[in-house]
Amino acid sequence: MLVDGIEINSDNLACWQRNLGYVPQHIYLSDDTITRNIAFGVPNQEIDMTAVIRAARIANMHEFIEGELPESYETIIGERGVRLSGGQRQRIGIARALYRDPTVLIMDEATSALDGITEEAVMEALHNLSGKKTVIMIAHRLTTVKDCDVIYLLEEGQIIDQGKFFDLQKSSKWFQAATKVEA
Repeated sequence: MLVDGIEINSDNLACWQRNLGYVPQHIYLSDDTITRNIAFGVPNQEIDMTAVIRAARIANMHEFIEGELPESYETIIGERGVRLSGGQRQRIGIARALYRDPTVLIMDEATSALDGITEEAVMEALHNLSGKKTVIMIAHRLTTVKDCDVIYLLEEGQIIDQGKFFDLQKSSKWFQAATKVEA
């Protein structure tokens, strides 16, 4: 695999992996504070609160944390985040992926648990990263990828079409049918 013309191999793999942020569909949360769940795996004395807050803002969580949680960023969220909604848990996962300010953000069905309004706010925040980060989204809901620069349609592991949302709506029979189902 080449990245910017450089082959990724055993010598540079760890360095390349540090440039990646990953948001899975199902987020693991520990029975700990919001801060420690966003800065997951970072020793307490090394947590950068500026980075925690920046990531929470991008994930559209900061106002909720500051305004509605009893101890703000130090609120314990319970085992697997039971004190949070599904959308709030997902936004913590997005903030976690953004904490280290990666150059590439991979979102694997990462907005599927969000309601439409929250998804729109998160997508707007991600759109503001445009030109600063590479965002790779895996999504079944086509409205999620509406503003992407390039959409790749996959079938059985093969790229069957690619283009912008409105171009695919015009040229791809599959895309036309899928967007009618969503409407």
